[in-house]
Amino acid sequence: MGRILLVEDDVELCELLHEYFESEGLKVEWVHDGGEGLKRSFSNLYDMIILDLMLPGMDGLEVLKNLRKKSNVPVIILTAKGDDVDRIVGLELGADDYVPKPFNPRELLARIRAVLRRAKETKDHKLGSSEETISVGDLKLYPSSRTVLLNGMPVELTSTEYELLEFLVSSAGKLVSRQKLVQKVLKRSYSPFDRSVDVHISNLRKKLGPYKDGQKRIKTVRGEGYIFTLPKDSG
Repeated sequence: MGRILLVEDDVELCELLHEYFESEGLKVEWVHDGGEGLKRSFSNLYDMIILDLMLPGMDGLEVLKNLRKKSNVPVIILTAKGDDVDRIVGLELGADDYVPKPFNPRELLARIRAVLRRAKETKDHKLGSSEETISVGDLKLYPSSRTVLLNGMPVELTSTEYELLEFLVSSAGKLVSRQKLVQKVLKRSYSPFDRSVDVHISNLRKKLGPYKDGQKRIKTVRGEGYIFTLPKDSG
């Protein structure tokens, strides 16, 4: 059972989601303003935060920005239909996914389960010296603990960012289509208008930076997808 904090000022929606999700085995609590939502999010009591962006007091983007300074708890943001800028900013600030309103509760439940699955292996694991690794140049991934080291230093990633990175690194030097990343990592149907993958990739580029010689680690193939490049000295 996952424990969910719903930060949403629509009381009727909270009650509907509470009833539906608990019938599906999820434990749901809710608060109606951003400040209280941020305070509760820091409690380490929840497996996921469902965060509306339009909130009284402190808006959802500000909550997310402050939350990510101290916590990598998975977050799905709820956005008004058509608010593409807010969705992109939310993903840039570290949201794992977004769902536009109005939505079918079954769709939100599917997103929750997908993100919880991605986050499950990141909890309570420690890096072992004999652990299997995936290495490309100065980057090392430890799949069993979902740990990433760059030049020996840990890189903090969300669960979604980690899965995207592992998928790309496992195919280093080869093109991986956006469609495959959406279907295999985000676990949903592909839409050419969904830019979630692109924003997550942008976050990875910022966190990893280029190789020492300036070569890009993740190359965009316009209209196709991405390649995690091999360092030039790899032969």
